[in-house]
Amino acid sequence: MAEVSARKRIWGWFFFDWASQPYNTLLITFIFGPYVASVLQDGSKAQSAWGFGIGAAGIVMAVLAPVLGAIADQTGRRMPWIWGFSALYVLGAGMLWFAAPQDFDLVRTLVFFGLGLIGMEFATIFTNSMLPDLAPRDKIGGLSGSGWAFGYLGGLVALVLMLALFAEDEATGRTLIGIAPVLGLDPETREGTRFVGPFTALWYLVFMVPFFLWVKETAPAVPPRRADIRRALSDLGRTIRRLPETPSQFAFLAASMLYRDGLSGAYALGAIFAAGVLDWSVVQTGTFGILAVISGALFAWLGGRADLRFGPKPVIVTCTWVLMLTIVACLFVTRESVFGIAQSATSSLPDTVFLVIGAVIGAAGGALQSASRTMMVRQGNAQRMTEAFGLYALSGKATSFIAPLSIGAATALTGSQQLGISPLIALFAAGLFLLRWVNPDGDRAA
Repeated sequence: MAEVSARKRIWGWFFFDWASQPYNTLLITFIFGPYVASVLQDGSKAQSAWGFGIGAAGIVMAVLAPVLGAIADQTGRRMPWIWGFSALYVLGAGMLWFAAPQDFDLVRTLVFFGLGLIGMEFATIFTNSMLPDLAPRDKIGGLSGSGWAFGYLGGLVALVLMLALFAEDEATGRTLIGIAPVLGLDPETREGTRFVGPFTALWYLVFMVPFFLWVKETAPAVPPRRADIRRALSDLGRTIRRLPETPSQFAFLAASMLYRDGLSGAYALGAIFAAGVLDWSVVQTGTFGILAVISGALFAWLGGRADLRFGPKPVIVTCTWVLMLTIVACLFVTRESVFGIAQSATSSLPDTVFLVIGAVIGAAGGALQSASRTMMVRQGNAQRMTEAFGLYALSGKATSFIAPLSIGAATALTGSQQLGISPLIALFAAGLFLLRWVNPDGDRAA
C-alpha cells in the first residue's frame, strides 16, 4: 500500500508540470505572444513590449522568491503557498480573454499576463522544493526528466487542441484543421485565439486535481516555527552572505542565472521573432510550437536518462552550447536569405530552417531545465530546500529582466529583430564560463 501511495505522490507531482506548462507553451511562446504581434502589426514593437512586460514580472519575482521560500521553510508548509499562487495563475490567464483587437489595451494585457506568470513561477518554486522528498538523491535526475517530459507532453496536447479547435488564422478565420472556431467563437474579433487565456486557466484547474489529491507534505527535518518575516529576512541575508563559503553552489546559481535567462528570452520571444521576421501566422507559429514541444518532451526524458548516467553537469554544459550556437544561427535567417544565400519570395527554405531551429531550442531547453533542477538539489541544503529553490528562483529572476529588457532595448534601438536577440549569445557564453567552477556533487563533496 505504501508503494502505491509513493507512486501516486510522484505522479501527482508530475501533474503540476502537465497543468502549468500551457502557460509557457500557449501564452508566452506560441499562441498569445504572436497574437499580440499581429494586433500591434509591428513585430519590433511587439518584441520590445513583450520583453519589457516579462522583465517587469521578473523583477517582482526576484524580490519575493527567496523571502517566501525562507518563510515556507520556517513554517514547514508549502501547500498553502501553492494554492494561493495557483489562484493568481488562473486569474491572470483567464483575464487575457479581454485582449480584444478592437479594444486592445497593451498595458492592461501585460498586467494580467504578468500576474499569471508570477503565479506560475512562484507555484513552481514550492513544487520544485518537494523533489528531494520523492526519491533517493541518486534517482531524482530521472524523476526530474520524466516530470519535464510529462509537462511538455501536456503542453503539446493543449497546443494541438488550441490549434485544431480554437485559434483561427487571421486571414481565413479557420483553425489548423480548416474549421471555424468551435463553441461559436467569432473569428472576426479573434475570439478563437483569445480563448487561449480561459483555456489555459481551465486546463490548470482540471489537471491540478491529482496534485492536490495525491501530493502530501512530509514532516520537516527541523521543527517548524511560526512565520516570522523579520527572521526570514535575517536568515536569508545570512545565507546570501555565506554563499562565497559554498563556491560550487555560488557558481551554479550565478551560471544558471545567466543561461536560464537566455533560455527564457529564447522561449518568450522565439515565436514573435518568427512572426515578425518570416511573417508567420498564428497557425504557422503554432505548428512550429508543436515541433518544438515534441522535441522538448523527448529530450527532457532523454536528458533525465543522461543525468542518471553522467550527472547533471555534462547535460547542462552540452545544452548551453547548443542553445548559444542556435541563437547565432537565428541571426542569419530572414525571408530574403538563409546563411547569406539569397532566397526567392516563394522559397520555403527560411521556414524549414526556422522549424529546425525551433526543434533544437525545444530539445536543448527541455534537457537543460530538467538537469538544472537536479543540480540545485545537489547544491542546496537539504534542511532548507524551499529557501534553496527560492535562491534558485532568485538567480533565475534577479536578472530575468536582463534578457527581455536587453532584447527590447536592442530591438528598439536598431529596429531589427535579428540584432535584437543578440544579447542572448552573451548570456549563454557567460553561463558556460561560470560552470567551470561548479562541482557536480556540490560543496559537500569538496
